Amino acid sequence: MPNQPAASSLHRDQPHGQAPHCPAACLDRDDIFRLNRRGFLSRGGIGFGSIALASMLCEQSSAAAGPHFPPRAKHVIYLHMIGAPSQLDLFDEKPELVKRHNQPCPPEVTKDRDFAFIGKTSTLAGSPWKFSRHGECGHTMSELWPHLSNVADELAFVHSLHTEEINHAPAQMFLHSGFGRGGRPSFGSWVSYGLGSENKDLPGYVVLLSGPAGGAGTSMWSPGFLPSIYQGIQFRSEGDPVLFLSNPEGRSIEDRRQVLDALGELNEQHRLATGDEEIATRISQYEMSYRMQMSVPELMSLEGETAETLSLYGAQPGKASFANNCLLARRLVERGVRLIELYDSDWDHHGTIEKRLPEKCRQTDRPIAALITDLKRRGLLKDTLIIWGSEFGRTPLNQGSNQGTGLSGRDHHKDAFTCWLAGGGVKGGVSYGKTDEFGMDVVQDGVHVHDLNATVLHLLGLDHERLTYRYQGREFRLTDVEGRIVRQLLG
Repeated sequence: MPNQPAASSLHRDQPHGQAPHCPAACLDRDDIFRLNRRGFLSRGGIGFGSIALASMLCEQSSAAAGPHFPPRAKHVIYLHMIGAPSQLDLFDEKPELVKRHNQPCPPEVTKDRDFAFIGKTSTLAGSPWKFSRHGECGHTMSELWPHLSNVADELAFVHSLHTEEINHAPAQMFLHSGFGRGGRPSFGSWVSYGLGSENKDLPGYVVLLSGPAGGAGTSMWSPGFLPSIYQGIQFRSEGDPVLFLSNPEGRSIEDRRQVLDALGELNEQHRLATGDEEIATRISQYEMSYRMQMSVPELMSLEGETAETLSLYGAQPGKASFANNCLLARRLVERGVRLIELYDSDWDHHGTIEKRLPEKCRQTDRPIAALITDLKRRGLLKDTLIIWGSEFGRTPLNQGSNQGTGLSGRDHHKDAFTCWLAGGGVKGGVSYGKTDEFGMDVVQDGVHVHDLNATVLHLLGLDHERLTYRYQGREFRLTDVEGRIVRQLLG
């Protein structure tokens, strides 16, 4: 059963490392044995039909903590391109690199530097695609983005992002959890932990995939050592929207309610006897699943969308696609879901990049531009932060021994890459940071991954230094012991 990212905000003044108790269930173990059966059922809040009420009381009692200060954004749509797109062919134009295409790379450029596959020597590789300026801001963008370039003034680019991991899975975990190995809470889990959910009938943190997750897989939306109610819930755009959500064949919703009531009683008795708060999570999972049986089918059906909206996104009802996921993201925001992450696969272009990169841009360009346009015309963009990015970037060097005069592929590059943000308190039209003439190193206004996460949390009204959780004797946070807010990106 899916977990319920309930509105539990455990940071600041609440005890770290402990989930909150429902007011209706605050009994110590000695109290249990002093109560008669009627009193126990009444005070414990576990009578038939009362589990859902207890869950609601939990939500109401813990939702008050909220943000640390007034937020600029209330929702996040995180567009993660799995595999790392080449910033040099999409957003970071390098005329000198084009001029010196296929020439040997100067040794000093690669000195004391590690690459994943190409070694120490290689040839320079300019982009085969044309760049031009767009919008009143004059953002320089590749011809591979004909639709996204139409909303250039909404975008804030960071051209100087850098990370500490050179391979996909560690870098994906580092981006999402601030740590290059598994076991830490993901970005979405931290946000859910800090802010909770606005909709009791839907999870506060939803994950949508187009293609396989690959790399770090489910670690990217794991709650780590946070209570499991804060993990991301994967929705599917075809078939059963959430695994195991439907009733077994021959069973009705009334049957389901009876089973949950009985199971809830047993679980609550066990929780009171053991003090294990993960049992409370289990109860909330079952209750959320019951409510989602009503809310999710309507949410996932695109049949009610107008022909104009479907055409805007390039979405097709009943099909699994990135376009459908972008439209579903807008629908989730409308229903109060706090954080939606869209993972799109197959951006790992070590070879045949001249064929594969245009294909990926064709699949994503129109839906992303449509998402920004649609949110803006509905008045939702001002409260919704959109983030586009990946775990790292690509080198200005050609990968492959038979590349000839063209561009074969590009290796991993952690020291300089690009992401962009839009909406949700971001200053559109900004271009922040700069790389050298080859795009190899940051030369101005570097932004570490911890800085990006600190800035995003700030936009949500969360102080990244105060959003902490005590685990195994120490305080943990998303940004570890680093991170600064990039205030030049704020509107």
